[in-house]
Amino acid sequence: MTSILEVEQLDTLSSNASSTLTIGGTNTTTIAFGPNVTTTPSSLANTPAFKARLTASQSIPNATLTKINLNAEDIDTDNAFDISNYKFTVPSGKDGVYLIGYSLATDAVIDDTERLFGRIYLNGAGQLYTTANDWSPSASNDMFVNLSVIMDLSVGDYLELYMYHNEGGAINCNPSYTRLWGYKLIGA
Repeated sequence: MTSILEVEQLDTLSSNASSTLTIGGTNTTTIAFGPNVTTTPSSLANTPAFKARLTASQSIPNATLTKINLNAEDIDTDNAFDISNYKFTVPSGKDGVYLIGYSLATDAVIDDTERLFGRIYLNGAGQLYTTANDWSPSASNDMFVNLSVIMDLSVGDYLELYMYHNEGGAINCNPSYTRLWGYKLIGA
């Protein structure tokens, strides 16, 4: 037998704002939010979330993995991205599974079997989360690389974005297309 309780408002039983309303006791409870819900509870939000970007061209030396100076934020829900040292750090209580992505671009010509790649660094060490373009066109072109990866992160872990190329001389990283972003996945 199924019972249905219909109410217009469900509130705590006391005037204490820190009171907790428990649904289901020790049983597993699923709460479905209807079409008129305008605010999602914070426990169901994909946070922390961040998107950091480069604001001016950055010179990248030839054949050297170079940290990208992501010095501006478009999103930073938990103040977890530090634009002074260009890294995202997992805040206290926010460990879990994250979707992380980046995009990198050059302002320079890449040609003749030259290579461009981006790499995510975790806690100061380069990871196998890399994407690369090897280029052999008939004409020189700007290059772009993008990557999305799911990472299991612990409190205090930090992420940085690096770029590498072997064009032959220093080239600029293009600020219009250079980003590092991510957010914690709920339910993972």
